[in-house]
Amino acid sequence: MKKVVLPAYNKNIIKAIRSLHVDECNPLEPGKDEVLIRVHAAPCNPSDIAFLMGGYNIVKKVPAVPGFEGSGVVVEAGEGAEDLIDKKVSFFIQEEDCGSWSEYVVSNRKKLVVLDDAMDMDQAACFAINPFTARGLLDIALLRDNHTIIQNAAGGQVAAFVRQMATDMGIEVIDIVRKERTVTRLKEEGARHVLLESDPDFEQKLKKLAAELDARLAFDAVGGALAGRIFNAMPSDAEMVAYGGLSTRPVSGIDSMDLIFRDKIISGFNLPEWREQMDDDF
Repeated sequence: MKKVVLPAYNKNIIKAIRSLHVDECNPLEPGKDEVLIRVHAAPCNPSDIAFLMGGYNIVKKVPAVPGFEGSGVVVEAGEGAEDLIDKKVSFFIQEEDCGSWSEYVVSNRKKLVVLDDAMDMDQAACFAINPFTARGLLDIALLRDNHTIIQNAAGGQVAAFVRQMATDMGIEVIDIVRKERTVTRLKEEGARHVLLESDPDFEQKLKKLAAELDARLAFDAVGGALAGRIFNAMPSDAEMVAYGGLSTRPVSGIDSMDLIFRDKIISGFNLPEWREQMDDDF
């Protein structure tokens, strides 16, 4: 069995990627309620990049196998999971001794999504993280009874899922992007409110639009100075939820007076914790 191995973490992502190599390992065996999956495809997400750099919440003993999600077919099963043999699945794994950048993985059945035969397996490889992240973020909007949200990195996949789900829920979305061509693309796709972060009047436009639409919830995938600019433009009783750090920089430029006198807060969203909460609830 072959697997991709990260020999050591490296904050220089180029060096981290160049250090990856393919290695042979012993076959895996599923335990109780577990299955052995022959991997069809596994993506590289921002969380994987952070993991390679040693900057993610999950730190494995190195050498380690990267990858947190993928798609494949169940080829073996332990006790209590025999009904899943030959099923096409999307999986989510974070175990110490396993990663999706491998020919085979072992996963607990609770961390699988059984797929319809018609579903494209390449697309299914990206099914376990981005759509669930979007749903978890929108749960916050529903709990807060927010009718408008702000999101940066709006050209990405999580943002696309947020946009679609929010539309279905009757929630307005203010999208923030880095490139003019992304503004054009999103508007062609039907996005109503798209702002360019490099616009000289960006903060003024965002503040005006946030006030008009009562946008008191923001989803931040970037961090850095942009997160601070968004936070400062939001009205009172607002919350910014950080779920990524694409800029690799800490959130900065926050107006502390907003925290003290305008009841504005910053929180974080952790997908594994949300999934565990869902398991407990159901």
